[in-house]
Amino acid sequence: MSDFNATVIEEFRANGGQLGGDFEGAPLLLLHTRGARTGEPRVHPVMYLLDGERYLVFASKAGADTNPAWYHNLLAHPDATIEVGAGRLAVHATELEGAERDEWYAEQARRYPGFADYERKTSRVIPVLALTPTG
Repeated sequence: MSDFNATVIEEFRANGGQLGGDFEGAPLLLLHTRGARTGEPRVHPVMYLLDGERYLVFASKAGADTNPAWYHNLLAHPDATIEVGAGRLAVHATELEGAERDEWYAEQARRYPGFADYERKTSRVIPVLALTPTG
């Protein structure tokens, strides 16, 4: 885990999910996955967009030409856990496709213009995954 992510995770937990600095006011959750190849536990801070009970997450990797590790982890092991605020939820990940994916990505880019920049920086279609609570 990068030092940057470790610092974000520490601040998130110390403040009940609230962050300052560049993330102040942004909806952020901690995504707990298992490594796609290793099965080792991983924690990733990611922005989300709430859709009813679903948490939509965007595999932007800041516009890199490759998907983030957590995306591959969720494809391999779609049952995961998230920390939102001070709570934890078990979730199941499914990838959105077609028009549904496009509409939700456009909404995220409208709310957070950096996501539009990420889309312009890469030739890949940035995946959108729905994390649906399982219990």
